Amino acid sequence: MKSTSRREFLIASGAVAAAMSVAPRAFSDEWQPSPRYPDPLIKVIDPSFGKYRLGLAKVEKIASGMRWAEGPVWFGDGRFLLWSDIPNNRIMKWDEETGAVSVFRKPSNNSNGNARDRQGRLITCEHDARRVTRTEYDGGITVIAEKYDGKPLNSPNDLVCRSDGSIWFTDPPYGILGFYEGHVAKPQLPTNVYRWDPKTKEIRAVVEDIDRPNGLAFSPDESRLYVWEGGARAIRAFDVGQDGTKLANSRVLVKVDEEGGGADGLRCDVDGNLWCGWSGGVSLDGVAIFNPEGKLIGRVDLPERCANLCFGGRHRNRLFMVASTSVFSLFVNTQGAV
Repeated sequence: MKSTSRREFLIASGAVAAAMSVAPRAFSDEWQPSPRYPDPLIKVIDPSFGKYRLGLAKVEKIASGMRWAEGPVWFGDGRFLLWSDIPNNRIMKWDEETGAVSVFRKPSNNSNGNARDRQGRLITCEHDARRVTRTEYDGGITVIAEKYDGKPLNSPNDLVCRSDGSIWFTDPPYGILGFYEGHVAKPQLPTNVYRWDPKTKEIRAVVEDIDRPNGLAFSPDESRLYVWEGGARAIRAFDVGQDGTKLANSRVLVKVDEEGGGADGLRCDVDGNLWCGWSGGVSLDGVAIFNPEGKLIGRVDLPERCANLCFGGRHRNRLFMVASTSVFSLFVNTQGAV
């Protein structure tokens, strides 16, 4: 039973729990895409996921050579992807037209999460500087947030931009626990989730009773916010108030046992399904897809643990997955929510 439990998720939706076993798999050090269609790395766990899998699409590796890849963000007007390589203190760039990989910014203050605001500007979480910044059109850097109640933030991790111009971000301590992804410092604040107000330019803690929040995402209609809580090993869901500034009705959407791995970055598709970067060893590394009720419906197996992901491409139907030292992509039969 021990070997079986290592390949199980414990999925909770309300008071209902179910287990799902995952067949073991192995990858060679020199990973190659499958020559078969449909790609066997795309797993239909529930029949409802079948319509999202393209029969003639496969997992592709588009970049490698990172130490720890994070925070992908798509720039459709330029047809390129940016992502963070945290320990190497740089933001990387992949060009869709040529496939060229280059350094977009170095140093990056050990950047982690990235997003675009509604004006198309790059918004970045910086571990080492312990702040959230905006890159202006001329390349200048504007500090969005660096303190709360007069105290320095821990190490902003991931963020999302809402249609009202607000910026929501998580603030766990990972960037100040060592010198690999930032620098050693003593946390002075709880690990909150914050909202930056575009009118007042101030931040406010919107979730305070949360243990090491990480990835976060809004539902397509922005009525719900999802947050991965690392300390509790759970995806929490919150209802967003009508004015878009407050959260209510906190509940656990997905609960994972100690041997079921865990999530990191989250993104929603247009149907409200949650696509989650997942890790947990050879049997679990990749992407886990949950429906809006918290039921696991599909998986994308990868040879490395997946930290984060985003949708991009011309039609927002290309899933980009940053996985440890590499970046992978997969065309899917859905679109990322704007």
